[in-house]
Amino acid sequence: MSTTTLPTPSTEVLAPRRTDLGGTGWTLHATTGPIPAELRTALSDGIPATVPSEVHVDLLAAGLVPDPFDADNEQTTAWIGYCDWQYRRSFELSAADLAAAVRHDLVAEGLDTAATVTLNGTVVATTANQHRSYRFDVRDVLVPGPNELVVDLRSPIEYAREQEELLGHRPRVMHHPFNAIRKRASDFGWDWGIDLSSSGIWRPIALESWSGVRIASVRPLVDVVDGHGVLTAHVTVERADRDTDLPVRVTVAGTTSAGTVPPGSIETTVTVTTDAVELWWPRGHGAQRLYEVSVEVDDVSWTGRVGFRTTRLDTTPDADGSPFRILVNDVPIWVKGANWIPGDALLTRMTRERYRKAVGDAVDAGMNLLRVWGGGTYESEDFYDVCDEHGILVWQDFPFACAAYSEEEPLRSEVEAEAREAVTRLSGHPSLVLWNGCNENIWAYVEWGWAPALVGRSWGDGYYRGLLPAIVAELDPTRPYSPGSPYSFLEYAHPNDPRHGTMHIWDVWNERDWTAYAEHRPRFASEFGFQGPPAWSTLTAVVHDEPLRPDGPQMLVHQKADDGNGKLERGLDGHFPRPTTVEDWHWATQLNQARAVRFAVEGFRADHPRCSGAVVWQLNDDWPVVSWAAVDHAGVRKPLWYALREAYAPVAMVLRPDRDGVPTLSVHADQDRPWVGDVQFERWDVATGEVLGTASVPVSVPSRGLSALPVPASVASDPGASVLVASGHPRSGGEPLRTWLWSDEDDAPPLGSTADSVEVSVQDTADGFAVTVTANALVRDLFLQVDRIAPSAGVNRGLVSLLPGERATFRVVLPAGHAVPRRQELSYPVLCSAGDLVARRE
Repeated sequence: MSTTTLPTPSTEVLAPRRTDLGGTGWTLHATTGPIPAELRTALSDGIPATVPSEVHVDLLAAGLVPDPFDADNEQTTAWIGYCDWQYRRSFELSAADLAAAVRHDLVAEGLDTAATVTLNGTVVATTANQHRSYRFDVRDVLVPGPNELVVDLRSPIEYAREQEELLGHRPRVMHHPFNAIRKRASDFGWDWGIDLSSSGIWRPIALESWSGVRIASVRPLVDVVDGHGVLTAHVTVERADRDTDLPVRVTVAGTTSAGTVPPGSIETTVTVTTDAVELWWPRGHGAQRLYEVSVEVDDVSWTGRVGFRTTRLDTTPDADGSPFRILVNDVPIWVKGANWIPGDALLTRMTRERYRKAVGDAVDAGMNLLRVWGGGTYESEDFYDVCDEHGILVWQDFPFACAAYSEEEPLRSEVEAEAREAVTRLSGHPSLVLWNGCNENIWAYVEWGWAPALVGRSWGDGYYRGLLPAIVAELDPTRPYSPGSPYSFLEYAHPNDPRHGTMHIWDVWNERDWTAYAEHRPRFASEFGFQGPPAWSTLTAVVHDEPLRPDGPQMLVHQKADDGNGKLERGLDGHFPRPTTVEDWHWATQLNQARAVRFAVEGFRADHPRCSGAVVWQLNDDWPVVSWAAVDHAGVRKPLWYALREAYAPVAMVLRPDRDGVPTLSVHADQDRPWVGDVQFERWDVATGEVLGTASVPVSVPSRGLSALPVPASVASDPGASVLVASGHPRSGGEPLRTWLWSDEDDAPPLGSTADSVEVSVQDTADGFAVTVTANALVRDLFLQVDRIAPSAGVNRGLVSLLPGERATFRVVLPAGHAVPRRQELSYPVLCSAGDLVARRE
């Protein structure tokens, strides 16, 4: 065997030089498992692959498998999750490259999940955690010339089964033992998610070459003291060959402070106190000022961003129980949020632009918080960066959901490693205001019958109330921590007690009519929701049943909830007639979803300040599916999104009957200025379109406050088949407010069809067209399904209710080159309202 003598590596400080090993140049091979016979040769020889990627993505790119999202291809492609896979590539290094640095590290930012990494025939690592990165010193394995890198990935399903055998079976939802390994739980399927069980090199992989010292991590923790920004930079370095004093300089907001990492140490802390700074605020409370931070250690540098703000969580017991109140800069925030799931079941397809659009959906809906749910993952920097820039608060779950987890090895060490890395990595993002230990696991232990199955074995409590809060307290004491959601913050209280902490409300969707939301008075609703199908174009792009029907075989592939369609159908009772066509079913269930969730949110806002927030389940989808999402996987905003935008408006007016049936008006002003105006009440007869009574009252609402008053007696009484309309006119000018209280639901009052109730005109615009409708009768929840015209079309408003004689304009943006529809193309179901569901029954 011949050998090559290399020059002596340089001992000077060399900033890390990164050789990206991603991109093309990889091949993907199937090594074991139920590989289809017709694919065995191709997958043995290898197909072109791109990194970062997932096996499904590379197989799709090669044209070897059908789209798993389409039709019933979830089952057709299920074999992929049962196979072992191998990624392989070669890369060149010269002798000079090797001699230029003391250290050469292979850095894998994300391996999914059980991986064996081999370089030039030598195993350099085995890994078992999708949620963390890895760094391996490979200087003794590299050679001048071609180097071969091989990453073998176990079948996630088979590996999870093996680990469950080792650790012991523990209770879980879903069919695969996702709780036995550290991998995104929803990748194994959920009650809204496809079961892909994919594998891959899902984040960048590179070779980093360096000498002297490198900056291993920076935790830029912030505080605000007397208007001055205080940055405490916790700097950790790694030494290659320099055990000397290392000068450190930290600069932020034009101010620099210095420190030293002494010999024999790898850490130091440098505090920078700035002049007066502009604070970072969540949207609706102020601007999102961000400051660049630079850290220099010798000639090596690190850059990042921070926003100066404080955050804390108030759970101090009060007369009503225990609140759950998030404060930023000591200001209580009424949370208007949504739960966030992974943006795509094939997560490597998410781009910064897709994150920006998805977070933009939250911004445009008036939201101020996204909860990164525990069945997903720690998100990419792109997600948190966009939230920082737009003032969207982030509640981050640690990745534990709906299952019992072993607290023994080998899982415990992986949990600690991933948590330490995540808390460190995300510490600079001002949007991140809360760490949460788990999703529903504490509740499940108490109420889901876990204890008998566990027989005293560990289930995760030591993580949620021991390890994880200790890590947060050690590495980032500037942020609060909650053990779980729901959680009551009292040792002997039920974790889902509405009087304490956070609450998940799921009896309404699963068992009760959505009007039962009125019986719930949570201190903070961190999960609640109601299902509805995706947009028509999204649905029909993947469901091809002939004829198309709610219970068709492909439709049911895209409905993952237990008895989901049965609950959708029963949920219509008392609100809409049972649909007789699939078009009616689609519109009725979408509209019912929107009304249900809006009803819930409005009730929570009317309960301010006892209730301090609502986080709806859910903002987004990870594939085309019937679900609780407000925006479907294709990015189409469902009727629910428009309902949320109205319910999450800065000033919300809510009409509800009290316990005696007397209507009450509540006005919640979630803004920095009072709302002062006059509210005009009108009682209308739905059948005749006549006004039965009017009244006017002055209303004054303090900033960030609530005012409630009984409806005047002259219009409070309901003669049946009527609607009470309250219109608020601010005295300072601005947009008027309106809310409606209908005496009966739409299976009773004689609302006419859209065609009989409005006049429609169409006008071309620079980027699409405008539809102007003029009501000649009462119109409820007018909606334009623009995706039926063009799947990527957008419209500025939805769910518009009109009094006779009123006019509304819908502005539609079309893709370039798409023709403007003719007036007759805007008939039902493109332009639809609640009245169509009644009229079509008749």
